[in-house]
Amino acid sequence: MTDTLWVFLFLQMAMGGADTLYHHELTERLAWRPSQQGELKLHGARNLAYAVTFAAIGWSEPKGWMAAALLALMASELVITLWDFVEEDRTRRLPASERVLHTLLTLNYGVVLTILCPLLLLWAGQPTALPRANHGLPSWLCAIAAAGVTYSGLRDFAAAARCSRLRQSAAAPLVEDLQMYRHVLVTGGTGLVGRRLISALVEAGHDVTLLTRSPAKASELPAPIRLVTSLDQIAADTHIDAIVNLAGEPISDGLWSFRKRCRILRSRLRITRSVVALIRRLEKRPEVLVNASAIGWYGLRGDEILGEQANGVDCFSRSICVRWEREAMKAAALGVRVVPLRIGLVLTVEGGILSRMLAPFEFFAGGPLGTGRQWMSWIHRDDLVRLIAYVVATPSLAGPVNATAPEPVTNRAFVKALGHALHRPAMLPMPAAPLRVLLGEFAKELLLSGQRVVPFAALASGFRFRYGTIDAALAEIVDGTGWHSSAGDQHMSRGNRGAVLQGGDERT
Repeated sequence: MTDTLWVFLFLQMAMGGADTLYHHELTERLAWRPSQQGELKLHGARNLAYAVTFAAIGWSEPKGWMAAALLALMASELVITLWDFVEEDRTRRLPASERVLHTLLTLNYGVVLTILCPLLLLWAGQPTALPRANHGLPSWLCAIAAAGVTYSGLRDFAAAARCSRLRQSAAAPLVEDLQMYRHVLVTGGTGLVGRRLISALVEAGHDVTLLTRSPAKASELPAPIRLVTSLDQIAADTHIDAIVNLAGEPISDGLWSFRKRCRILRSRLRITRSVVALIRRLEKRPEVLVNASAIGWYGLRGDEILGEQANGVDCFSRSICVRWEREAMKAAALGVRVVPLRIGLVLTVEGGILSRMLAPFEFFAGGPLGTGRQWMSWIHRDDLVRLIAYVVATPSLAGPVNATAPEPVTNRAFVKALGHALHRPAMLPMPAAPLRVLLGEFAKELLLSGQRVVPFAALASGFRFRYGTIDAALAEIVDGTGWHSSAGDQHMSRGNRGAVLQGGDERT
């Protein structure tokens, strides 16, 4: 083996590992996307082929038909890669960094084939044998790489098998409380909650108008919906029954620099002011404005149980929520019922805190943050969508409503439940000190502190959660079994009604 071959082979290993860890695991989270079942199978097959290739090149010099078989295997890897390109373009939008890295991997693999193929062809003409070879450090690096891609390949096949259990159920039943036909204006509809809400409304036959800055993202939502890029495009005589305002700069996707803090606040105030301005000029005003807020409104409160009437303690999160709710409440003076939803940690594999925790746990690196005693007030995404529909349909609900499950848990209890759901230990704690140094106030407010919030208003009005316990929620989310095995009838919405709007056939 030449030194040049080892250089390009190790470069292939390094780029492949970076692609898998950064794109497939951390950012795209392919193992938890049912739509990528075919891609996961291709990745699994290619990784196992790489494992055989690395082991054979690192520790042997195959001769005869064994050399020919290795050459055929390497050619099949190229075919799988090209097939994978087609599958990726068909099923998802690749970020630019992933496209660039895939191009570099393909070019580098071409160089490896160019160097290795003549040698394998030469060996193929010799008597069949598999003599052992030891190239020192390169051999051991090949062994490590072979072990890594073997684990990754088996994981990809297991994830592909899991995909069939993770496919989302029909969305229409989530808005069954909206028994009357509604025209709903949604802002932030391409986000984590908005996508599921719009799917539910459209499937149930309601009329949806979406305010979005990204028509490309909106094209992935189910039809039919109306798209507007500015609320000024909505005519004054438009009849809108309800507005659900979910828009705003993500708060947990980066460090809280001064510019980031400004974007977080300004984005929320700007869109909420626009919504109130729209309500003011509409000839017939909507019945209700459901305006997103957050449990950060209460500040950092330790073990105190917090209902909607609790006071707040000043911090950055609270300052945002207070000003955000204040802007929304201006619609009340216009005769509109306003419900600020103080939303907790939304649980789904598609984004948010849970999606970031899955990969570390699956690789046996999960554990509590800091002491683990901080409270986590959470809600299953489907329950949040159900609560939004319930609020729209319940005239008696006005003012703040806590959008959290009735049983908040400590961080230690949360990670224990997640480990149980994933069949993984939760034994590796993340010390608080490094988080404070690296992330500052972001870590203090979002990771190391919390609020023990209870949805008294929702419960008192008659709303019932499908996923009232963390075990039920996580079982459904990560294994697709929670609804049948542990959610139970006690978590069903009021009345346990079976009638669901299907395709708009039951409009009044």
